[in-house]
Amino acid sequence: MAPVTEVPRRLRPRPSTTDRIFRGGSFSIGFLVLAITGSIGVFLGFQSIPTLRHYGLHFFVENQWQPEQDIIGISAVLLGTVCVAAVALAVAFPIAFTTALYISEYAPPRLRGFLVSMVDLMAAVPSIIWGLFGRDLLEDHFLVYVSHWIQQHAGWIPIFEVETDPNAAVFQQSRYVGSAFIAGIAVSFMVIPMACAVMRQVFSQAPLAEREAALALGATRWGMIRAVVLPFGRGGIIGGTMLSLGRALGETIAVVLIISPAFDLKIRILEIGTITVSSLIAGRFAEASAGQLSALLTAGFVLFLITLLVNTIAATIVNRSRSGAATDI
Repeated sequence: MAPVTEVPRRLRPRPSTTDRIFRGGSFSIGFLVLAITGSIGVFLGFQSIPTLRHYGLHFFVENQWQPEQDIIGISAVLLGTVCVAAVALAVAFPIAFTTALYISEYAPPRLRGFLVSMVDLMAAVPSIIWGLFGRDLLEDHFLVYVSHWIQQHAGWIPIFEVETDPNAAVFQQSRYVGSAFIAGIAVSFMVIPMACAVMRQVFSQAPLAEREAALALGATRWGMIRAVVLPFGRGGIIGGTMLSLGRALGETIAVVLIISPAFDLKIRILEIGTITVSSLIAGRFAEASAGQLSALLTAGFVLFLITLLVNTIAATIVNRSRSGAATDI
């Protein structure tokens, strides 16, 4: 009788119908998002060709926008965009960081859900509401006086300089309105929920065993946070901040409502007059000719590339960090 040779059977698990539907749906949605983003980039890049052929690199170094004289450039526009975004980030980061830390580490369980809902509710407020809030309430009744006070005490710093006498009996209030500082404050309210959500999620995922070990060794709660939570969430802090920066760079309506458009190469954030890429497009799009429209779309293409780069760097930092292993942004 011939010996029987045992051959291991190959297991070919077949996913269930539900798994196949979910996998196919996820792949389709992800591919659709990439296709839409790529299509936007290709469209803007194609529309930018006439402008780049006509102006060349001079388009990026010229600060004036005078289509009737064939003088167009976005250097002042890019500088204004960076100034507004920097102010928004400088205000939003400490508020978002401390709020996320309080909610995840200090807030009582009964209060935590309410605070999370209130912070998330800020993201649902339309940008036009934040713009009106910043222009009609904060600017007239608060931020103008804050700008004046900052100039009085720190006007020797170039970014806080304003071309007016800060010690006059009645200071020139009109020199402090419509500035990058006020626009940045309004944008910061839209940036806070995004940064806070990412940081809060990362802080809450700090390993419980390491938390308990630090406390068992005699650490205070703040000591445990410094030794465990903050090092674990470093990638999430950086990534959430950079994602918020991408959001601040592209804000339109709130900035349009507040700023006084001015194509000046200056970093004086307290002084009236600035311009951003998004506000330039929103303000000039309706009356633009074919050539001007190409120039506006070229500016939009530059902003698209900057935002895409910032978000890509943020996602990379989060994914490569310890805290990004189980964090989706």
